Amino acid sequence: MSVTVRRGFGFEQQIPYDTPQSLDDLRGPTSGVVRVRPRIDTSPDPVYDLADPGQRWSLYNAVVREGLPSEQAAILNRALLIDSWADLNLPARCRATWEARFPELAAASQPTAP
Repeated sequence: MSVTVRRGFGFEQQIPYDTPQSLDDLRGPTSGVVRVRPRIDTSPDPVYDLADPGQRWSLYNAVVREGLPSEQAAILNRALLIDSWADLNLPARCRATWEARFPELAAASQPTAP
């Protein structure tokens, strides 16, 4: 059996991105260590120290992209997400999905006036 894939098909356009209902749902920790489930990070020891900016950046990227709304609410912190939003390395459609739902994130992506 052969399968024909239409020209221009991009798998990345089929990935579903979940969001919480409200950014106010994001009540995750602002310090300490966070362990995530394999659906978010399949590494052997998926633990992130929020005191380390690089680990926090990696955690937030992974949870925004891969997390279910319940996981996002438990892990992400509203203030930390808004502060780091512009620096996150997200697929364009993922970023657009979140920014369409939460205008405050879209505003956080805009450069500030001098």
